[in-house]
Amino acid sequence: MPKMSIEPAQHLIEGRTMGTTWSVRLAEDCGVSQATLQTAFQRAVHQVDMQMSTWSPHSDLMRLNAAPVGDWVPLPNHLMAVLTAGLAISRDTKGAFEMNVGDAVRAWGFGTDQINLDAIRAASGCARIPATQTLILDAGNGRAQKTAPLALDLSGIAKGYGVDRLAFVAAGFGIKHALCAIDGEVKAVGTQACGTPWPVGIEVPDTPDRKMHSVLGLADMAAATSGDYRHFVEVKGTRLSHTIDPHRGAPIVNAPASVTVLAKSCMQADAMATALMVMGSVEGHKFAVKNEISALFLTRKAGNVDAIGTGLFV
Repeated sequence: MPKMSIEPAQHLIEGRTMGTTWSVRLAEDCGVSQATLQTAFQRAVHQVDMQMSTWSPHSDLMRLNAAPVGDWVPLPNHLMAVLTAGLAISRDTKGAFEMNVGDAVRAWGFGTDQINLDAIRAASGCARIPATQTLILDAGNGRAQKTAPLALDLSGIAKGYGVDRLAFVAAGFGIKHALCAIDGEVKAVGTQACGTPWPVGIEVPDTPDRKMHSVLGLADMAAATSGDYRHFVEVKGTRLSHTIDPHRGAPIVNAPASVTVLAKSCMQADAMATALMVMGSVEGHKFAVKNEISALFLTRKAGNVDAIGTGLFV
């Protein structure tokens, strides 16, 4: 991979959302005040958070979760777009990406609750009905209906969508060179001002100093990483990933340390990275090759980290 360096930014604009940080790095002066940009970017991610948060009982997503079965529930545009995409990705991945996992997320202590053994048994023991079979979307009228109780959780796709919204706002100001990020999900708007791609590092799992395994060069492209080394819980000395296996209602086991996916949309990259983590390095690699997905799988082996890539990572 060619060596890349990052140019000094004219502006680095940052804020908080979804329990983490967002940032937009601008490679040139766009003629708009930093205060105006800060407000616009913060408004965009706040809107996503307020529609899709599982931490706020007043979010539009939690309103849908709490609605009686059979009622038509009005939905705002951004939530409708993410639910529509989520259902399509769930079908494409044969359920490896699943939104109806909120009960398991809470039971295992990744949501607003502590680990609850009774809830774990309930989440793991029930026959999970996928959202593709129980959620009806009427996009034309901006509404949704459940045919059975659902506990929707969008943690595997919402941050990616938030990054796409940051990039959309940047483009609306005429910005042609920017790098937008929320936590580990990033999207490049164009290149750096000099024409070289934006360098984005992929971490080596389990390194306290966040050592880089490799550096991507992004130009008009998004990258999302799903892994088990930042967000996890420990149960009896065993580290459990925050990614839920929807088929078991429990954290994934024997999974890659991380999966990074490239796509035009950060929402697509985010959801697909989650799905490939659930599939595992063997089946996930086969799926990525078959569907022409650019993915990098990092796996632990005898104290080292092995890498296997598809598409642009080969």
